[in-house]
Amino acid sequence: MNTFPGAPDPHALAVILLTALAIGLFSIQRIPLETSGLAVLTVLVVGFQLFPFTGPEGPVNPVGFLAGFGNPALVTVVALLICSKALDVTGALHVVARRLGNFWSHSPRVGLLVTLFGAATASMFMNNTPLVAMVLPVLVAVCLRTQTSVTGVLMPVGFATSIGGMATTIGTSTNLLVVDIAARLGLEPFGMFDFTLPVLLAGSAGILLIWLIGPLVLPERSAPSLELGPRIFHGVLHVTENSPAAGRTLTEIRAMTDGRIQLERVERGDGLFIARLPTLVLRPGDRLYVRGDSRRLKEYERVLGTPFRDPQSPGSEPAARWMEESAQQRLAEIVVTSASPLYGQTLAEAGLLERYKLSPIAVHAPGSRRFEVSGARNAPAQRLRLGDVVLVQGDASAIDGLKQSGQVLVLDSAVDLPHTARAEIAVAIMAGVVLVAALGLLPILVSALVGVVACIATRCLQWQHVRSAIDANLVVLIVATLAMGDALMETGATVWIANVFVYFAGDLSPGFVIAVVMLLAAIVTEIVTNNAVAILMTPMAFSIGHALGLPVEPLVLAVMFGANLSFLTPIGYQTNLMVMNAGGYRFTDFTRLGLPLQLLMWTMLSWLLAQGVGVRN
Repeated sequence: MNTFPGAPDPHALAVILLTALAIGLFSIQRIPLETSGLAVLTVLVVGFQLFPFTGPEGPVNPVGFLAGFGNPALVTVVALLICSKALDVTGALHVVARRLGNFWSHSPRVGLLVTLFGAATASMFMNNTPLVAMVLPVLVAVCLRTQTSVTGVLMPVGFATSIGGMATTIGTSTNLLVVDIAARLGLEPFGMFDFTLPVLLAGSAGILLIWLIGPLVLPERSAPSLELGPRIFHGVLHVTENSPAAGRTLTEIRAMTDGRIQLERVERGDGLFIARLPTLVLRPGDRLYVRGDSRRLKEYERVLGTPFRDPQSPGSEPAARWMEESAQQRLAEIVVTSASPLYGQTLAEAGLLERYKLSPIAVHAPGSRRFEVSGARNAPAQRLRLGDVVLVQGDASAIDGLKQSGQVLVLDSAVDLPHTARAEIAVAIMAGVVLVAALGLLPILVSALVGVVACIATRCLQWQHVRSAIDANLVVLIVATLAMGDALMETGATVWIANVFVYFAGDLSPGFVIAVVMLLAAIVTEIVTNNAVAILMTPMAFSIGHALGLPVEPLVLAVMFGANLSFLTPIGYQTNLMVMNAGGYRFTDFTRLGLPLQLLMWTMLSWLLAQGVGVRN
């Protein structure tokens, strides 16, 4: 009969409480992850500096908690993200996506199945965030053209990319971190495809399941950010001294636009809104809040002589050219994705648009959320969110340049999906990185770094692309959780937690222990990030294995697989949020399809690991 372990060491208890607090902070969406991670990291360093701790292997150096910034797994993750960025920037996979879309016209159901397996296969070798961002608009357009439900397509494809990412060591950053931590703890390093077989078996069954039941269990929703019909934008027209609208009443203004203008309110001065009486006479400096599709908004600007940007504001040179060079100007719509430099920015902070000399005219915000564009002088406080569409104007060459840069998703029918002359080079570099690592010629860290240098040397990437590929959230979060993992191990907290686990689950069979560990990881990963779960639970898997006298490898794989099983909520993984916004899904829709998928994957993977499938002997 197992006895309940005694109280942990005070330092161990403090680290356990800090870990619980960190998990709570990571689950609060309004607090940026990098802020929470940096705070936890600081508390660890300062705490062990003020209260020194000496463990079995000697004193704990607080500075060592910062070593995560040089962790090989983190460097590998960043290098692979940069290589994946080259595929996105050069449009290397867009041709495949377009051809896949054409296949749908013959058989949408078969096309969906091929798309699911194709997305899963691609996700084995590249980051799934840019992959999902690339295929979403293509899939929506194909669905609309073939009269296929968008709802039954986007979520299954998003789940398929998560399934595919589980199959290789480089498929997700979570896998890389688990492999690195396990190797540091003494486990023989995993090869590229060492655990592909169980994922291939369970994942194939999972993909077939979502292909069969996805269209049945998911209710019909609309795709707010990529619908076929015209998007309705909100914009602000500025009345100037030379505007024909100056000195005219609202009745006259409506007549000038043949009664089509949709005027929501009139602002006079800063924050003073006046009644929209028919006899109201407009003055220079007034701002007219209007709504309509892109063609209507430009018609209002031309007829009334009221630019969308205040010409007296700094940095509005493109706006000053609108009325003089309208024939040379073109409109484009930019979708805000999680990988976009516009995400989380206000229009006043959108340096990307200024760099390409593009002027934001209006913003379409999906759903009921209102978004106001009030010009440079009174920049909007609202930050751009996933799914927002920014209407911009500028020279055709500038819009083409922005499109070819690969930094944003431009919905401009006059410009094809980007496919540059370097696309084949980017594919060859990525294939070389994977092949060299798979054959064991070089460690994945080395081959990925060589791939980054090759991408820059061949000009598949510019340095601005490299910077945009590095996710500060990911870096700080990984370093903070690595530090917490080290603190848990060095203070003996992982051993204490493992003993508590053994007390409650010690009488279970090895197969059930594997299933419980995987289930715990899968549940916690719906609350916090996959990487945090993987880093914190991998050392615990070692302690549980040693305490129960079980092989460690299947327990480590259980943690890895469980941390990737984030299908129940949209906050479980970043691509879930992207799919939610693009497809107009509700929170509960993920449970409808995610729950049966989660149960199937958990059951099959647990059984396969218990049978030794994919486990090295």
